[in-house]
Amino acid sequence: MRIYLAGPEVFLADVEALAAAKRALCAEHGLTGVFPLDPPPRTLDGAPDADWPDWLRISQANEAHIRSCDALIANLTPFRGPSADVGTVYELGFMRALGRPVFGYTQVARRFGARTLAHLGPAARRRADGAWEDAEGMAVEEFDRHDNLMLEGGIVASGGCLVVEEVEPGRRWHDLAGFARCVAAAARLLGARG
Repeated sequence: MRIYLAGPEVFLADVEALAAAKRALCAEHGLTGVFPLDPPPRTLDGAPDADWPDWLRISQANEAHIRSCDALIANLTPFRGPSADVGTVYELGFMRALGRPVFGYTQVARRFGARTLAHLGPAARRRADGAWEDAEGMAVEEFDRHDNLMLEGGIVASGGCLVVEEVEPGRRWHDLAGFARCVAAAARLLGARG
């Protein structure tokens, strides 16, 4: 079973070593981990044109990877702000729209609402109804979830799960404990489907 490994780790300088470690953990559970930087499958609809800009080739290759996989595991650790990486979120939604199982993990246990308020700082204020809002009058989502409710909702509705593992800030992108727990859960849940 092929699992697409979504996450912002593609921006790390040592991405290849991390990708290899993630693929190895998948293999231990009988899964094939597919990393975004892997060569795209030959089934790519409309092979990338040499004249396409790099960003378009990358986008289309990643969508081809996702289509070629049976499920997805997303690293939803907050990235450059209080929420998950927007590219990873797109990929999770893309796989969910294909009707396939999605799983997620985060290396931060603090809930989304609290992270958002901390990020807003003094710009956050209480409304008369008790809800928090930002300086533009937009309510702060407070559903006691680990990120936007659509992410966790999509994971649960697909039959997947979200693994939460608190990891200290300097190690969040290299510590594989949460990922390993997520892979084990995915293998168990996907095996039960077969």
